[in-house]
Amino acid sequence: MFYKVKVKDHIRVPPSMFGLGKEQAVLANVKETYGNFVSKEMGFVVKVVGVTEIKEGVIVPGDGAGFYDTEFELLVYKPELNEMVFGKIRDITDFGAFMDIGGIEGMVHISQSMDDFVSFSKEKVLQGKKSNHSIKVGDKCRARIIAVSYKDISNPKIGLTMRQEGLGKLEWAEQQKPAVKGE
Repeated sequence: MFYKVKVKDHIRVPPSMFGLGKEQAVLANVKETYGNFVSKEMGFVVKVVGVTEIKEGVIVPGDGAGFYDTEFELLVYKPELNEMVFGKIRDITDFGAFMDIGGIEGMVHISQSMDDFVSFSKEKVLQGKKSNHSIKVGDKCRARIIAVSYKDISNPKIGLTMRQEGLGKLEWAEQQKPAVKGE
């Protein structure tokens, strides 16, 4: 789920940036500090929306940098269990598929790719034995989040499933729709 959050922090502005305006220097350092930031509490920072308040700065002896109590807004993505996501298959391996869900990657284990016996081919395709469904790089899919782990904060993991009805390759959902009378 996407959220717009307000954050308060002490932002360090190095002396080399004192020539810039206070707002411009603080915003640049907020973007540097919080760009690509990930935390269990906040999720994934997608964008720094803007700075809303900058209080009077303090210069710390021995450092020479200015520190400003700053309030700013961030757009964050916090993956939630059972959330439905759309994405594109980025890579396929013998153990599953990696799906780009908007700048963040989730993994669909081969056992969660479809409700069928699934095999992996050298052409990087997951193929269902009975259904004849296939998943390949570039396919657009719908999945559900079944696991989120921040154990390694530098490389958080998102587990996905496509086994439930209405999930999987978008073309599969079209095939499952019942025929409407008069068509």
